[in-house]
Amino acid sequence: MRLDKYLAESLGCTRSESRVLIRKGRVTVDGAVCKKADAQLAGGETVAAGGRPLAHQAFVYLMLNKPTGVVSASSGRAGETTVVDLVGAAYPRRQLFPAGRLDKTSTGFVLLTDDGAFAHDILSPRHHVPKTYTVTLDTPLTDAMRSGFAAGVTLADGQTLAPAQVEPLSPDGLTVRVTLRQGVYHQIKRMFGVYGAGVNALHRDAIGGLWLDKSLPAGGWRELTAAEKGAITAAR
Repeated sequence: MRLDKYLAESLGCTRSESRVLIRKGRVTVDGAVCKKADAQLAGGETVAAGGRPLAHQAFVYLMLNKPTGVVSASSGRAGETTVVDLVGAAYPRRQLFPAGRLDKTSTGFVLLTDDGAFAHDILSPRHHVPKTYTVTLDTPLTDAMRSGFAAGVTLADGQTLAPAQVEPLSPDGLTVRVTLRQGVYHQIKRMFGVYGAGVNALHRDAIGGLWLDKSLPAGGWRELTAAEKGAITAAR
């Protein structure tokens, strides 16, 4: 990685601002002043700015508790708030995006990252990690729904989906837990629609083996630990 890029990502400044620091002799690499913005770092060097050692993150991984009305996208139409808007000010030089989406009216766990390879790995049909949801229905859960989900629901357009799990969470059968290993547009709503049931609310609880931190308020977010990142892929 170029030294100016390393500085920009570590300090949250622009590349031009990082070059000014380098030209002024404010940056050292392994204790020696370096005035070459294009100097290549192999990894493992100790880089300091103004005498302060820097810690560099190759990628960012964030857990966000998405509120209703927020769009799961990197950018939206005029007047729309996106999940990236909720955290972008804290990571001004990062190209964050949601790894998987939630409908605008849905809530819960959205994973934000700038690691394209990791996102592809967990979203790929070959490796798709399970996602767990709490769903509120307008019609009680039936045995036909449970067996149909387990076998793989055939949608109205003829598409047959992968098997999924659904179980009741409330005695009246109106609140259920759904676990999917597939990502299809409006999938849960369309699956229940096959049985004449409507979805009143949908909340994503978990991605892989990682559950949404209950202490995060709607719109709240935090970085994942290395162990939490591993928990996402461990469940596939």
